Amino acid sequence: MFKKLIAPIIACLLTACAAETPAPETASTPAGAPSAELRRGVNVLGYDPIWTDPAKGRFQQRHFAEIRQGGFDFVRVNLAAFKHMNAENQLSPAFLERLDWIVENATAAGLSVIIDEHDFNACSDNVDTCRAKLSAFWNQVAPRYRDAPQSVLFELLNEPHAKLDADTWNALYPEILAIVRQTNPTRRVVIGPTQWNSRSKLDALKLPADPNIIVTFHYYDPFPFTHQGASWVEETKLLRGITWGTDADRAAVAKDFDEVAAWAKANDRQILLGEFGAYDGSGTPIEMRAAYTEAVAREAERHGFSWAYWQFDSDFIVWDMKKNGWVEPLHKALIPEAR
Repeated sequence: MFKKLIAPIIACLLTACAAETPAPETASTPAGAPSAELRRGVNVLGYDPIWTDPAKGRFQQRHFAEIRQGGFDFVRVNLAAFKHMNAENQLSPAFLERLDWIVENATAAGLSVIIDEHDFNACSDNVDTCRAKLSAFWNQVAPRYRDAPQSVLFELLNEPHAKLDADTWNALYPEILAIVRQTNPTRRVVIGPTQWNSRSKLDALKLPADPNIIVTFHYYDPFPFTHQGASWVEETKLLRGITWGTDADRAAVAKDFDEVAAWAKANDRQILLGEFGAYDGSGTPIEMRAAYTEAVAREAERHGFSWAYWQFDSDFIVWDMKKNGWVEPLHKALIPEAR
């Protein structure tokens, strides 16, 4: 499956391209072999009908090139895989073929790929079900990509919470990591703390001495601002008119990220800010949402964190499918070179 991806990369390394100075990472960088370094990413495909009916998919092959040319270097692919399992927890062939299509085309476009198992609510509601299905998922997916480029990463589970409290998660995730390590001993694996990957729970995350673990956290603070009007959040669905942008607001982001950076330094861990953004269905002015997005992205970069914006399509969008183009205020906030 990956021979056609690896062959041009190896060919390049054996020729003059190996001696060339790499082009700077800008919005105009052409597609090529993905870099091992994660810098600026975007979440994709979590809520696209492509998973059940490819003919109705909003996301098309060309969007990988659009993302790369737009200045991003990786995608975090959000997989609701449990609903594609049969009674024996076997993933459907159609699901696996679609995942192959994503990994192959993203890699060919010069993007690194994080395969993110995103069944966070199902897992956090029933730990026994989570253990069975999550183990089955990685027992099938990890061997399938054992020969994939190192630009393909695995994220064990998005946002553990509720019944997956710190003690339970610290007991469960090593079982899943052991499954991955059977076939992918050196692949980079993304793991985050409990309470929805909260930075406040980083101290509770117990990690092995594995140098190929990247630690993730998600950032939607202040929550009343970023999720005002969000129908799926009882506490904020009726909120409107919450503003952001004062010096104190910006200082709060810097302070929060200082604390994460201090933890990362003390624990010698690479950090991925796996999600951030402000909801687009609340009537909040786009300029304010863009200012928030830019501030968070720049603080992440200042602290040496990789980041992935939430998300390309569906809600919090940075790409408008109807207009077939970037939501420019947000795109420019994320990628300064796009200005």
